[in-house]
Amino acid sequence: MIVHEDDLAEAEETYLASLTVAEADGDERTIEAALRPRTLDEVVGQARVRDQLGLVLEAARLRGRAPDHVLLSGPPGLGKTTLAMIIAAEMSSPLRLTSGPAITHAGDLAAILSGMNEGDVLFVDEIHRMARPAEEMLYMAMEDFRVDVVIGKGPGATAIPLDIPPFTLVGATTRAGLLPGPLRDRFGFTAHLEFYEPHELDLIIHRSAGLLGVELEGEGAAEIASRSRGTPRIANRLLRRVRDYAQVKADGVVTIEVARAALDLYEVDALGLDRLDRSVLDALCRRFGGGPVGISTLAVAVGEERETVEEVAEPFLVRNGFLARTPRGRVATPAAWQHLGLAVPAAAPLTEPDGTLFDG
Repeated sequence: MIVHEDDLAEAEETYLASLTVAEADGDERTIEAALRPRTLDEVVGQARVRDQLGLVLEAARLRGRAPDHVLLSGPPGLGKTTLAMIIAAEMSSPLRLTSGPAITHAGDLAAILSGMNEGDVLFVDEIHRMARPAEEMLYMAMEDFRVDVVIGKGPGATAIPLDIPPFTLVGATTRAGLLPGPLRDRFGFTAHLEFYEPHELDLIIHRSAGLLGVELEGEGAAEIASRSRGTPRIANRLLRRVRDYAQVKADGVVTIEVARAALDLYEVDALGLDRLDRSVLDALCRRFGGGPVGISTLAVAVGEERETVEEVAEPFLVRNGFLARTPRGRVATPAAWQHLGLAVPAAAPLTEPDGTLFDG
């Protein structure tokens, strides 16, 4: 996919998403397309997955057959779509893209599969959200390369078998536990993508800066990487916002001072916490004494929807040890108090010598 500079600029002008949300909307996906690696050799990080996937693809090439079906799982923004595109490119095969929510009936899937050619790669994003009748049709398509198309209704309905040329399904999911066992078992290769280390994000930021024509100093890149929550999508997004700041407020060079000033302006702190993250911690510590408090109450306190707090802010706070989930509700850890510059009360949760997360 070729992205022209005019298209890239137009997409950036209309992009208004939160800087630290790992999901991407349609406009940002256009921007991302210009920055994606094209081959496995260009991929930074995910060394284990990269080596394993390279072996699977090379073996398939030597046999002259389509690779086994691939399941990619992990949090958003880590490169699942990029790997699907690379699989198709490495096999010199066309890539067909769809998503689980778009396949609401078995007929939707049958229409897609009937148009497949031998060796094609079908990428289904958020595959765990596919309709159950479509999942059941997919079982046979993956295993036997055949689907039964039902014509008519009631006692007069007739199932017509439809053969499908061998193809490779690449499924991506952020919630692998929601996949039915029979579907998960039909994937020949399963990979889980991990969050990136700061030095890996540093390399990604340097690569993206080169593609975007951004003059970047090493310390500036490291500062952006340290605030990117282990996610390349967020790292690239922050790089673009720091670039804007450097062009308007400085001389166009991204130094450590410029990076810090820009990210402070956009309310992304030294550990990558944004306004919502700090609001959650502030409400939990100041209003509720550190908890425990229910997620719905916490969401009301910060003026956000429950799903936003639970799916956007909470995973990062839990992963970094600022918040704990307990049977009685959410609880702030001592690290949360300290990050807000507050003294940890002796009676705060998780600080009592004889207390545990699961008392009561």
